[in-house]
Amino acid sequence: MTNDLIGLSNLVRYYILLGTKEAGSGHPTTSSSAVELLTTLMFGGYFRADLEHPNNPNNARLIFSKGHAAPLLYALYVAAGKITEEEIKTLRKFGSRLEGHPTMEFPYTEAPTGSLGQGLSIGVGMAINAKYLDKLPYKTFVLLGDSEMAEGSVWEAMALAAHYALDTLVAILDVNRLGQRGETMHGHDIEAYRKKAEAFGWHVIVIEDGHDIEKIKSAYEEAAAGKEKPSIIIAKTQKGKGFPGVENREDWHGKALKGEEYEKAIAALGDVDTSARGTILQPEKMEPAPYAPEAGEKIIYKERAATRRAYGNALIRLHKKFSEMVVLDAETSNSTYAELFKKKYPDRFFEMYIAEQNMVGAALGLARRGKLPCVSTFAAFFTRAFDQIRMCGYSDARIIFAGSHAGVSIGEDGASQMGLEDIAMFRTAQGSVVLYPSDAVSTEALVEEALKQRGIVYIRTTRKDTPILYNEGEEFHVGGSKVLWESADDKATIVAAGITLHEALAAYEELAKEGIKVRVIDLYSIKPFDAETLKKAKQETKHIIVVEDHVPEGGIGEAVGADYSLAVRKRPKSGTPEELLQYEEISKEAIVKKVKQIIL
Repeated sequence: MTNDLIGLSNLVRYYILLGTKEAGSGHPTTSSSAVELLTTLMFGGYFRADLEHPNNPNNARLIFSKGHAAPLLYALYVAAGKITEEEIKTLRKFGSRLEGHPTMEFPYTEAPTGSLGQGLSIGVGMAINAKYLDKLPYKTFVLLGDSEMAEGSVWEAMALAAHYALDTLVAILDVNRLGQRGETMHGHDIEAYRKKAEAFGWHVIVIEDGHDIEKIKSAYEEAAAGKEKPSIIIAKTQKGKGFPGVENREDWHGKALKGEEYEKAIAALGDVDTSARGTILQPEKMEPAPYAPEAGEKIIYKERAATRRAYGNALIRLHKKFSEMVVLDAETSNSTYAELFKKKYPDRFFEMYIAEQNMVGAALGLARRGKLPCVSTFAAFFTRAFDQIRMCGYSDARIIFAGSHAGVSIGEDGASQMGLEDIAMFRTAQGSVVLYPSDAVSTEALVEEALKQRGIVYIRTTRKDTPILYNEGEEFHVGGSKVLWESADDKATIVAAGITLHEALAAYEELAKEGIKVRVIDLYSIKPFDAETLKKAKQETKHIIVVEDHVPEGGIGEAVGADYSLAVRKRPKSGTPEELLQYEEISKEAIVKKVKQIIL
């Protein structure tokens, strides 16, 4: 077995070299340092997967958190017989599924990686799914680089994995000493990594020589034993291992070997059997644990209610229809009202604590295993996880994000708690939908619409109770809007959503008393938005005024190309919601003033 693995390791190095040479770029040295670690994992009997069916729920999962080692990932699948030698030559070329960092174009990619520090969180989500939801024994392996161990998101994931005793999660830390510009924080001091990992509650296995296959096999066997703890294998390796003149040398990060260096490296491999292929063991045949939630109660809203509360109510009501739903929150569930779902379905709720990056990464891992995560916190705090959010957009992930306490209307808490950039942020995410309901009825309807979508959806909710505007049963659709007031005599159109819609309606009443007619549109769907309705309003009323509790940059006004934009342009202060809406000039009075300026 060991001799076979040595031969397969040489084969993998050969294809790493070939692919990067043909590409003229890539990361052969960082790929080479982990060859024995990953070859032994896949072909040594520790990674069990049905490669004919990548989505088999029993398959082990392998996440390349160090995504720049993509040549290693692809070379492993050449050795597994799933990529041809001709295809490996297309590495990093336009139109190839073998992109510079792993993407969903390649069927064995668990999630797109390469923005370092994200893979372990994704693994946490997959391991949570295995242990607590599907209740299957599959292992989740995450390849980490030593450079990314400086990322805080890694340690967020380390802490939560230990908290949830994720004993099917195995991290593989490739300590090759060298990063992009030189030595990493700890270099080859694997003891430093051991102490940190143990302090976070992990079972630690150290390999002094990360190229010794017998030692690697022993490490995987120890990790497989399970100890009610996640395991991490910390392996001291050499960057560029097996490449003469390059091994363990600086200034070789992200460079393909060419010419003489390439020929020397190929020669050093000796006789490589390019026809050899490794065998991956089949997984166990088990069914995910059955789950059938009961029907939730329909809430009838009669007077005032906060949209954040309606969000929590909707999760309960809709869980039977969307049984794949799981709910995550960052220690704010009593404010986001995700706690309503927690009380009803505690086994489908996961407290992620104040670690938003890890929460979003774990949600991606859950989504990639067929779950539908509903992720909530204050709108302002999602900004910490924007890197993870944007990667969700590249992952074909189905995730609902609910940001509460948005805008200056949260009042006395002050600027640090006010989500004022969230609409812009989520609008930029690939394939995203952005929704902003104004009352409890529209919130519940839009939560259901969000759950039907195939990508990521952001729902913006507000802190304060607001009047009920719509009748039960009113329909709302992604890409739609509601014209609340209109006439043939309208002099301008006021477009608003959420809290400012109520200000717009109050302004309508005030203007009507003076004989000034305006149109009022609830633009509850911000991305995509109802362009036809706005185009018609522009033609008929001449002026489009957007009022939003958000900064103008990237907000609703910019999205729709408004003629006039009332938005948060001053640095917010603590105060009552009413004071702040007036201060930022997005109140009823400010709307009335702007309309008169335009038409009189």
